[in-house]
Amino acid sequence: MGTVTLGVSIAVPEPYGSQLQQRRAGFGDAAAHGIPTHVTLLPPTEVASERLPEIRAHLAQVAAAFRSFAMRLAGTGTFRPLSPVVFVQIVEGAQGCTRLQHQVRDPEGPLNRELAFPYHPHVTVAHGISEEAMDLAFTALAAYTAGWVCEGFALYEQGSDGVWRKLREYPFGTGPTGVPAQLSSPADDAAEAAIRPS
Repeated sequence: MGTVTLGVSIAVPEPYGSQLQQRRAGFGDAAAHGIPTHVTLLPPTEVASERLPEIRAHLAQVAAAFRSFAMRLAGTGTFRPLSPVVFVQIVEGAQGCTRLQHQVRDPEGPLNRELAFPYHPHVTVAHGISEEAMDLAFTALAAYTAGWVCEGFALYEQGSDGVWRKLREYPFGTGPTGVPAQLSSPADDAAEAAIRPS
């Protein structure tokens, strides 16, 4: 029986996603171009591949019952010294993200798992680089702001090459199966929708 490594995330839409991705690369984070900007709902999680249909059905059910909510980013934060991460803060929408990730990880569902740290929705802009570069990221984006309406989330799978690829999108309040990822769409041009939940 094979396994797959899955993640669930909210994509930060354009133009903000590319802006933050480019800034992340500029701080020297070599992984930036393979990680479109996102808010993690489920960190990398290994599951039996035969459970994918059950997982897709679960996520579709979560999305169907959820409604769109406003998201706003402003300023920076860091998880240092516990974790080498600098992030842009979510100042509106954090409650929606928290409620959503809890439903994704429903104790009775197929993606139930414990987290290494308490859930804190954020948008990573530097991870595992030098302290000086992390300090620069923290300062350079301190005045950054962006806002949009979150209308859904997506399921991703990590390939053997380490790249995360979108499997299916789950718009809120829609039908029972979700929407297959359109790999030719502009949002998926960057390494075929590569995303690595942080």
